[in-house]
Amino acid sequence: MNRAEAEIRISELRSEITLHDYRYYVEDAPTIPDAEYDRLLRELQALETEFPDLVTPESPTQRVGGEPMEGFATVRHQTPMLSLANAFSNEEIEQFHDRVIRGLETEHADYVAEPKLDGVAISLLYRDGRLQRAATRGDGATGEDVTSNVRTITAIPLQLEMRQSKQTWPETIEVRGEIYMPLSGFEDYNARARESGEKELVNPRNAAAGSLRQLDPRITAQRPLAFYAYAMVAAEGMPESHFDALQQLRSWGFPVNPEIRRVRDAGGCASYYEEMSAKRDSLPYDIDGVVYKVDNREQQRTLGFVSRAPRWAIARKFPAQEEITRLLEIDVQVGRTGAITPVARLEPVFVGGVTVTNATLHNLDEIQRKDVRAGDWVVVRRAGDVIPEVARVVMERREGNPEPFRMPENCPMCGSAVERDEGEAAFRCTGGLFCGAQRIRSIQHFASRRAMDIEGLGEKLVVQLVEAGMVESIADLYRLDREQLVSLERMGEKSADNLLEELEKSKNPELDRLLYAMGIREVGEVTARSLAKHFGTLEALVEADEEDLIEVEDVGPVVASHVHAFFREQHNTDVIAALQRAGMHWQAVEESGGEQPLAGQAWVLTGTLSMPRARAKTLLESLGARVTGSVSSRTSVVLAGEAAGSKLRKAEKLGVEIVDEEAFRALLESHGVAP
Repeated sequence: MNRAEAEIRISELRSEITLHDYRYYVEDAPTIPDAEYDRLLRELQALETEFPDLVTPESPTQRVGGEPMEGFATVRHQTPMLSLANAFSNEEIEQFHDRVIRGLETEHADYVAEPKLDGVAISLLYRDGRLQRAATRGDGATGEDVTSNVRTITAIPLQLEMRQSKQTWPETIEVRGEIYMPLSGFEDYNARARESGEKELVNPRNAAAGSLRQLDPRITAQRPLAFYAYAMVAAEGMPESHFDALQQLRSWGFPVNPEIRRVRDAGGCASYYEEMSAKRDSLPYDIDGVVYKVDNREQQRTLGFVSRAPRWAIARKFPAQEEITRLLEIDVQVGRTGAITPVARLEPVFVGGVTVTNATLHNLDEIQRKDVRAGDWVVVRRAGDVIPEVARVVMERREGNPEPFRMPENCPMCGSAVERDEGEAAFRCTGGLFCGAQRIRSIQHFASRRAMDIEGLGEKLVVQLVEAGMVESIADLYRLDREQLVSLERMGEKSADNLLEELEKSKNPELDRLLYAMGIREVGEVTARSLAKHFGTLEALVEADEEDLIEVEDVGPVVASHVHAFFREQHNTDVIAALQRAGMHWQAVEESGGEQPLAGQAWVLTGTLSMPRARAKTLLESLGARVTGSVSSRTSVVLAGEAAGSKLRKAEKLGVEIVDEEAFRALLESHGVAP
């Protein structure tokens, strides 16, 4: 799968998974089985692992749960609880290590390696040594207050211990860790449940999550939950070494996994992985991989973050788990952008802790390469313990000579012709706005929380509106009236009024949110914000040519071509005009808080600096500057270190301002920024 295909499929998966997250975590009313949900999430995670530049903050892989459900108070994390990027091979770990080395401009790096427990992340806040609050991760920014339940877990100290006479703890400290259910406790609980005729727990991970979210703490207290601390944050005087911080936590009474090690470079990471892989089946708890973190906290700060993941940490997942089952038929799904994806419908099979009934077949090329046919016995693999896929056919069990699979010539949703662009693996419906699948999913994406955030405009209502002929494009949403809405099934007057109010509230979005909501190919949240900040107005963006677009941070030739093509389509500009007529006005993107003396400037770094280049980039961005990779007529300043080469010569030729590191440091100090 190429990058363009991946972007399309990723966008489809994110919209679908986000909807199901809301139903599961907020409404507590899931509408699909776990196996189907896991199929979607696993496919998304695999694609984002293959194309890490497409990972954006709105991705469901960057979060653990959904929004807090009714019944628990919400908690906003002072420091976001970030997700980790995933690796599935030694090669990917070596690539991660190379990025760390380059970012730190050093020869070696020390990591803290630890088992990746399959449990639930928790944040514990202590004041004056006493537990004040426990919160789930939630969406990374906001979680649920589960203090009453956490207090029932004996492994978590209610009062910090003072093991050394001269030892003290900070006035306020946040400790993060994993709540899990030990395998012995899980088995004992299910044995008792079978004896009493009660419902058994599905697997230890789900058991831990469900136990923690019980509204009655007495139920949680009956569950065999345990805890390991894995991080200390927001504490004064905390050690600069992550490993030393863990030892500090242990001395205060927190359980810390005894399998944690300090390792050096990619070789040390590989050795630890092999050690834990061999131990996996003998451990008293479930793990699905290992985690590596740069040990030095100053180096962590230098490396920084990308989207919601730190550049200084990564998870190495264990190999996929496999089972054999029968492939009943090959079906196709039509995505929001018209991509037609083949899906294997399977006899239910238990793989990696869940029952799998569907598996991805990726595309026709993959089906032909593996020679997958309906009726075959196939090996189903949960790649990276997330996405079910058909790994291979068990040829010796094939019966007769079943017909090879052929992609449909017409869209199963609208009957439009199906085409395949040269050089692409994906087949696409040509129906565009005439295709119900595309229209519905496009409107769902437009209304989603990360886009226009139109509360109450869920999947079922969008389907109703489209099928009733009330909405054919996103602009039609703003022509709906109370009478039309009330006429719909299960739509009362109050719900209609609430939806109209939400639509009215959405008429003044920031430009980047609107761009993301339009569903332009290759344009996620990050790219949308870069475009909005660069051009300032939609009019300027519409008039931009591909050369102008390539100058934007996060925009390459492929993205530029998609954006340019989008605004050349008359239909799209008609929709924009219709939105304006409906009273929509988009706002310029607000700059981040604090002084921005370098706002609007484009800087280029070249040559060797005394500070890590990543640090210099962070400092410039904190003052409002954009740091780009190439020199052009639009470049404001070039920071030239020692042995500067072609970029310096090009800057001199173009007459671009050039500063050395001494002048750069003086500039920083003049704005109160410490180099």
